Amino acid sequence: MEQHTQHVDEHYDHIGSKMGMWLFIFTELILFGGLFIVYSVYRFMHPTAFHLAAEELDVAIGTINTVILLISSATIAMSITAMQQRKKKLCLGFMFATIFLGLVFLVNKYFEWKVKFEHGHYPGSDTLHELGHGDTLFYGLYFFMTGLHALHIVVGLIIIGFVVRYVINDKVNPERFALLENGGLYWHLVDVIWIFLFPLFYLIH
Repeated sequence: MEQHTQHVDEHYDHIGSKMGMWLFIFTELILFGGLFIVYSVYRFMHPTAFHLAAEELDVAIGTINTVILLISSATIAMSITAMQQRKKKLCLGFMFATIFLGLVFLVNKYFEWKVKFEHGHYPGSDTLHELGHGDTLFYGLYFFMTGLHALHIVVGLIIIGFVVRYVINDKVNPERFALLENGGLYWHLVDVIWIFLFPLFYLIH
């Protein structure tokens, strides 16, 4: 009589995988934490210039993007819950919704940056040079920090895209979904960083 044995993947380490992601997230928080400190120091040194420059930013677009990211964090979290409940199609639906919202965020950011370039408010422009050192510092930090965040959005979308493929091929399943959880943790990191960037640049005048 043939005996069936359950296959166990000895290389699959759910806890180790999550610990690795948490360590990576910690290094990212240190990076952005350092940038937040640099911004605060320069703002203290040039309060008037930073105040006037911040008023040129579009609070409406910043608010819309904040709402978009908050919703996307909810959809990626719901995709994990759906996977745990063995609802594969629902899981994929939430993941596609997250990707769509991330793309909308990037499109909004593109148009916001486009306006700044049209007005000459970008690092190295003659217009910005004429406004003074404080404005140069503000927009330099604005483009660098929001640009670095946008790069994290792109990376997050690529990660989620790969996870979608693994879910479709059942390589990510209810018994093995650490990759989906790690993708969700990374996306939550992107959301948390923006929660700090938004008031720092758009609201605190």
